[in-house]
Amino acid sequence: MLKIGVLGVGHLGKIHLKCINMIQNYQLIGFFDPNTENAQHVADEFKIPAYDDIEQLIDAVDVVDIVTPTIQHFVCASAALKKNKHVFIEKPIVATPEEARQLAALAHQSNVKMQVGHVERFNPAFLAAESFIQHPMFIEAHRLAPFNPRGIDVPVVLDLMIHDIDIVLHVVKSNVIDIQANGVNIISKNNDITNARLEFENGCVANLTASRISMKNMRKARFFQPNAYISVDFLEKKTEIIRMKELAPDEKTNPFALIMDLENGSPRKQIFIENPEIQPINAIQTELEKFSEAIIYDKIPTVTLKDGCQALDVAYRILDEAQKNLLKSTKNLL
Repeated sequence: MLKIGVLGVGHLGKIHLKCINMIQNYQLIGFFDPNTENAQHVADEFKIPAYDDIEQLIDAVDVVDIVTPTIQHFVCASAALKKNKHVFIEKPIVATPEEARQLAALAHQSNVKMQVGHVERFNPAFLAAESFIQHPMFIEAHRLAPFNPRGIDVPVVLDLMIHDIDIVLHVVKSNVIDIQANGVNIISKNNDITNARLEFENGCVANLTASRISMKNMRKARFFQPNAYISVDFLEKKTEIIRMKELAPDEKTNPFALIMDLENGSPRKQIFIENPEIQPINAIQTELEKFSEAIIYDKIPTVTLKDGCQALDVAYRILDEAQKNLLKSTKNLL
């Protein structure tokens, strides 16, 4: 059994505590939170020790689960890696690409496992669709949320869009060669809505939109590939697969089958619509459980340190491009 400690028990940190308590591979040793009032409340609620020193907690465990604000990720992860502790770290992996490079070098020396909390990889709707997504050539994603003061200290790209950046990089598996982006600061000092267009070396294009000033919640992605369209609703946990199969000239079909006949010499195509069964799983619990298995059985974590660094790098390229365009548009108004 792996001894684990949690750093940061805000809203998400408390969810981590609940999930860890449901995983047999872990023994929850305690947690650290700098807010003493909140720490005492959580200690009473979960009946676990609240450590008043990060180093003491790190020394007492095998695994460190970092759920602090992003600005503290690098310091916490570095402290754990220097003591050769396995690290689960929430997204985005750290605050800047430079910190990501330093952390990668430190992790390489430590010879431990690291997993980044890109939780949508474990969303049951995406898991149901993943095997069908093979050669996407156009991807469209919308991640919209009503305004919430929590999280406005970072741009919406790092707060929301980074989920879709990771998903896109995971399924496309090609280098990003061009990025176009626009963003607007509406309520906070950072971009509250951003649209980005990513062009990949293999020809795939991804159009991503993230907003935290929407009137409704939406977390959808659509993947278009030769003879198939896959829709994933991360919020409602629904997946739809629409595939087309080319028919032979004399091939018989069910009279109720959906047939596309273009009548221009092109072969007929049969349309198949599938709604894969969605397994009712807790994505956060699943990602933490999979990390424990990666440690125990010496496997590569599902979302690696490299994955987290690549997502952060693309996110900052989007931020840079959006800022350039914002400055350009502001200058034109003067």
